[in-house]
Amino acid sequence: MTQSVDYLLVGHGLAGATLAAVLRQRGRRVLVLDPGLPDTASSVAAGLLNPVAGKRLALGWRMAELLPAAVAYYQQQEQELGQEFLRLLPIRKLFSSVADQNDAMARSADRPWQDFVAEISPELPPLAGVRQTFGGMLIAGGGYLRVRELLAAQTAAGLREGWLRQETFDPGQLVIGPAGVTYGTAVHAGHVVFCEGAAARYNPWFNWLPLTPNQGEVLDVECPGLAETEVLNKGAYVVPLGNGRFRVGATYRWPPFAAGTTAEARAELSQRLADITDLPFTVVQQWAAVRPATRDRKPLLGTHPALPSLSICNGFGSKGVLMAPGLAGHFADVLEGTTELWPEVNIRRYFSLYPAVAPAAVVSS
Repeated sequence: MTQSVDYLLVGHGLAGATLAAVLRQRGRRVLVLDPGLPDTASSVAAGLLNPVAGKRLALGWRMAELLPAAVAYYQQQEQELGQEFLRLLPIRKLFSSVADQNDAMARSADRPWQDFVAEISPELPPLAGVRQTFGGMLIAGGGYLRVRELLAAQTAAGLREGWLRQETFDPGQLVIGPAGVTYGTAVHAGHVVFCEGAAARYNPWFNWLPLTPNQGEVLDVECPGLAETEVLNKGAYVVPLGNGRFRVGATYRWPPFAAGTTAEARAELSQRLADITDLPFTVVQQWAAVRPATRDRKPLLGTHPALPSLSICNGFGSKGVLMAPGLAGHFADVLEGTTELWPEVNIRRYFSLYPAVAPAAVVSS
């Protein structure tokens, strides 16, 4: 028996899960295929929502739209799934020098961070266990998401309700025709959206896109006595997980990088945590995963230049938790033909890289 769906989604990391939820909320028939691999980039991430980030302390792209959309979506998922995933907390960005102080104070005069920065001071209020010799800034509106738990709950619902299958997608079974696509002998879809994360490098239709995965490692540590009321940030983030446990990260390694966790990353992150607190801590877990990143730090969204029934939703890098909900809603509008895709994320910016010949072996007329 053939199953007919509006959308076949390949991948159920944060990008695929969010797009699937948005499309299903709109009443669309969705089928998701995902291999169910452990320790993917989404499941390992600490889930930080930080509107002001990076070495340059820049306000994130379209933050006034994307951050509220993310909070609303995750709170809606909490209600739907009956679990708590989102914790809204201030983020304490600690300065490393007097130069950092002076730079931030000078920039603040023009309000580059809008209302997302609540306070900048060389003497922030004391916080248990935190070194803050040079003060810092308190960032409002952020927090963190329990990504692994959210994806597990969504996966369980998908398996139970039948819109998700835990299987590895086989490109050789996809046949593209004028009225949509068929996958194997049992699935017909109007549209296919690839949300494969770093695996998109091997996608036969979209492997021409300049996806440059990078590896990130994080530590879970126990640090009794360290304050759990704020996210800390000084060369690394320190996210409170509860009961004296924290996630510390993350490293960034461009290819080539070693498979799995490394002693180098463990030492680097341990030193960064020691720069933040003088309390003793114990590393209890180390994680590594490969992020689907792009050099211009903008996601890859859009429809294939020659095959209008195929699209991609990928390349969120370390900003997926913050950007995925808003971009999923926007991309759903694009797929439904009600709006134009934002040019900053549109894969049209890379059409010059597209090869002239499509993979004919999997295309039918």
